[in-house]
Amino acid sequence: MAMTSISPSAKEYASARNHLADHVHRTPLMSATLLGERVGASLYLKCENLQKTGSFKVRGALHKLTTLDDQSRKRGVVTISAGNFAQGLAWAAREAGIPCVVVMPEGASSAKAAASRGYGAEVILHGTVGQAFQKARDLEAERRLTFIHPFDDPHIITGHGSVALEILEQSRDITVIVVPVGGGGLIAGIAGVVKLGKPHVRVYGVEPEGACAMRQSLDAGRAVHIDDINTVADGLAAPMAGELNFEFVKAYVDDVITVSDEEIVAAMGALLTRAKVLTEPAGAAGVAALLSGCIPIETGDRVVAVLSGGNIAPADLQKFACTWED
Repeated sequence: MAMTSISPSAKEYASARNHLADHVHRTPLMSATLLGERVGASLYLKCENLQKTGSFKVRGALHKLTTLDDQSRKRGVVTISAGNFAQGLAWAAREAGIPCVVVMPEGASSAKAAASRGYGAEVILHGTVGQAFQKARDLEAERRLTFIHPFDDPHIITGHGSVALEILEQSRDITVIVVPVGGGGLIAGIAGVVKLGKPHVRVYGVEPEGACAMRQSLDAGRAVHIDDINTVADGLAAPMAGELNFEFVKAYVDDVITVSDEEIVAAMGALLTRAKVLTEPAGAAGVAALLSGCIPIETGDRVVAVLSGGNIAPADLQKFACTWED
């Protein structure tokens, strides 16, 4: 796939990675032999569930904050998030000494809201996802805050590209990368880096059936909003595909497929029992697609599944565990 003008340069990706190096974890790339046998390939897990705040979100958030001028930093930032970006931006803002307001829908995870407060953010619970988005925009105007979009932003995408730079350093002969998709920030960054440096590597996105804005966008030929969201994977429950993210996916991603909530929960169980790795539902989506046979695998493939997050409340873990099969 030819690169287009929407993608940052290799120098820009490397610069973002260097800015982050002293602040975020270089997360491990772990082999998963037993799960790989079920998939029919050598399988590796990129463990962003072990990242600071429990997800990859800190990468883009911290990189975005480095682009703010002094006045914007002094006034503070505001965002909308169901949970993981709220925590990521709250942590990044604390690291950078910037005031932070996070608006979350009223149905958001109480554990993720509490963690965001713990990182120093002012947390406001407000309405549905759409209403929370508007509330964040209202606060932007009322308080003269800088709105930080959780995924549809070039600096967020560039920061998330550091995940792919690490993967390519950790295993130089990878042939497939499978990435969970919410609004599309993570897969945009990963695909941008991969197709720039190793265009033969196939990149697949995975969404829940009940929150598949990116798949619907590809089918429609434009970035779309969806009104009906129903999934256990709150980290992938974005009500829209980002406009810029959609352009990245259209240009650089080989395909985006969907999986059921049941497949996601089963993958969580397989990861915990077979690989001894705990994820939240969003983090297990890529493995769910692989285990269900939705990702085309060729003989000799070496596959990385990105485990995007591990923020799961004990009560939810207990609920899901009741459905797992040995």
